[in-house]
Amino acid sequence: MIDEPLFCLSEATGSDVHKKIRAAFEVFDYESNNTVDAREIGTIIYSLGCFPTQADLHDFTAEVEEGHTGYIHLDKFLPVMTKVLLENNMKAITLCFQVLDKEKKGYLEPEDLTKYMTQEGDVFTQEEMDEMLTALVDHEKNLIYYKDLINLLTIDPDM
Repeated sequence: MIDEPLFCLSEATGSDVHKKIRAAFEVFDYESNNTVDAREIGTIIYSLGCFPTQADLHDFTAEVEEGHTGYIHLDKFLPVMTKVLLENNMKAITLCFQVLDKEKKGYLEPEDLTKYMTQEGDVFTQEEMDEMLTALVDHEKNLIYYKDLINLLTIDPDM
C-alpha cells in the first residue's frame, strides 16, 4: 500500500499515535458519530504529517471505507492509520542510521556514533554518551547493531 520511506513522521508510542489520529479524525466528524465523509480522508492524513500519492490515497480510502457508502468509521480508520504511522516511523529511524552507516555494514562503531552525537546538531555530553553506549553497544563485539536497536525502540504495528 503506502511504502514510501518518509510517507509520514510520527510519535513512537501507540497511545500517542492513537490520540493524534483520533484528534485529527474528530475535526471532520461533524455529526459526532465516529464517521467522516470519505472525501475528507486526504485532509485528515495530510494533517497527520503524511503525504501519500493520489494512488496511495485511493487505495487507503478503499481499504477503510464502509461498503462503498462514502463514509469512513473511526473503528476502521484507526488501526490502519496507526499501522501506517508506526511502520513509517520505523523506516525513518532506519534511514537515519543508514545515513550514518556510510559503508552499509549494518552496525556503527561506538566511536563514530559518539563523534556524530557530540559534534553535530543538538550535542550530547560525554557523560550522556557513555550512559547511552552502555545500553546500546554489543559488549562482545563492541559494535552498535542498529537494526536490533530499532526493533527495541519501535512498536510493532501488528500488536
